[in-house]
Amino acid sequence: MMKLAIINGPNLNLLGSREPSVYGNESFESYLQGMKKRFELEFHYFQSNIEGELIDKLQSLQCDGIIFNAGGYTHTSVALRDCISSIKTPVVEVHISNIYAREAFRHESLLAPVCTGSIVGLGLFGYDLAVSFFMKQ
Repeated sequence: MMKLAIINGPNLNLLGSREPSVYGNESFESYLQGMKKRFELEFHYFQSNIEGELIDKLQSLQCDGIIFNAGGYTHTSVALRDCISSIKTPVVEVHISNIYAREAFRHESLLAPVCTGSIVGLGLFGYDLAVSFFMKQ
């Protein structure tokens, strides 16, 4: 059975209550329960607000693919970029909001060049699209 990891970064633990006009009203845990019903595969989920914990998790995963929403670290973390480029597991970057339609400092992703692909601005459905991508591989 295919095993995918979903890794969420800072402040994504607040989904459902944080800026609902940008991120919606559903918690990620609730959305993940629906994903587990929609897709017949094994999910590993991890969320942290701490950059080093995200790096440790990315380095330790044994799975077929990683879906990664690095939150604000997307635009600032050379360390996460170096981590992604050093692991063999393919990584798809996902962002719930359209980072290119927001503040200028969010327009550059340091991670995108070392990820297999990026999905932005499609809400939580972006995670489903990333799963579908891995299932087609």
